[in-house]
Amino acid sequence: MTKPNKGTGKTRHPATAILHSGRNPADQHGFVNAPAYRGSTVLFPTLDELDAYERQPFRYGRYGTPTTVALETALTELEGGERTLLTPSGYQAVTTAILAFVGAGDHLLMVDSVYQPTRKFCDTLLARLGVTTTYYDPLIGGGIAELIQPNTRVVFLESPGSLTFEMQDVPAIVKAARARDVTVLMDNTWAGPLYFRPLSHGVDVSITACTKYVVGHADAMLGAITANARTAGAVEAARTVLGSCPGSEETYLGLRGLRTLAVRLDRHQRSALEVARWLGTRPEVERILHPALPSDPGHALWKALYTGASGLFSVILKPAPRKALAAMLDGLELFGMGYSWGGYESLIVPFNPKRYRTATAWTAEGPALRLHIGLDDVGDLIADLEAGFARLNAAR
Repeated sequence: MTKPNKGTGKTRHPATAILHSGRNPADQHGFVNAPAYRGSTVLFPTLDELDAYERQPFRYGRYGTPTTVALETALTELEGGERTLLTPSGYQAVTTAILAFVGAGDHLLMVDSVYQPTRKFCDTLLARLGVTTTYYDPLIGGGIAELIQPNTRVVFLESPGSLTFEMQDVPAIVKAARARDVTVLMDNTWAGPLYFRPLSHGVDVSITACTKYVVGHADAMLGAITANARTAGAVEAARTVLGSCPGSEETYLGLRGLRTLAVRLDRHQRSALEVARWLGTRPEVERILHPALPSDPGHALWKALYTGASGLFSVILKPAPRKALAAMLDGLELFGMGYSWGGYESLIVPFNPKRYRTATAWTAEGPALRLHIGLDDVGDLIADLEAGFARLNAAR
């Protein structure tokens, strides 16, 4: 299949790139948007062309269509990578990327604050395949060198950490891994390529759950793996063997969402910071977990490496009984309780890292809540939370 190009060769601001990359109206009868190609079979007009199967731009629907190439091209430019490959979900992007580099007898270093399904993948399927996993403190930085074994093939990062938002020292970890020829993978869904470009900091493979901000409307599942020149071949081979391909409609929705990503993400960021600052004034709140706040322990790293923040963060409340927490959450009108995030809607879910952290200890005593601040009016969201706190206090 034709590899997505890397753009025009010009340096374009990311906000401009998301509007223009991966589309060419001249090739689609002047229409602005690339169409959704739906299909499995690709016909070959001659026997010679059929025999030249591997050299054809498009061969079979599972290997890609002009629609997937359009989105892959755009994401490749945004990430500054060699090649982007789409998957049916962000989780499958994670598992495909890991499987591209490990096999029986290999060792994987996995950040302890990782997305829980990724941890389950390591502890179940990877373990059955003979791959061992060591979880490490997200704050380890260059100290990760001490955990690298002769059979370590991958160091996996997720920064900020899922649910708990620890910032990782990406350059320090990359330096230690590169010294031992270990491949570095990173789940970059929180910031996305607009606010952080992992490959520019030495990471080999950047993973994005496009289900979140790229799609942006909570109506499609989609993942993306962007690799550098050193690793692109291995990732492509793994995805081909695993038979992973996104649906045509989902890919089209990813393209549609991408075009407004910059304006949406800016709104999510500003609204989330406003809500987070307000929460910091509440007597019911023990701590805010948001690296873009100066009070956060990871703020210096965030400020040095990132150009923005998204709408996702967490809070730790002061101890409260479950019935009080239920009274607060059950009565919320604008915040839904549901998993995923990145859409236009605002969400809130409780979590407890004590149940799954192994390399680090979670010592907070009060309930923890993860919030996604959608595109609602901030004043309305604050009023909804304020009423929720009133219910919590009344139910103590």
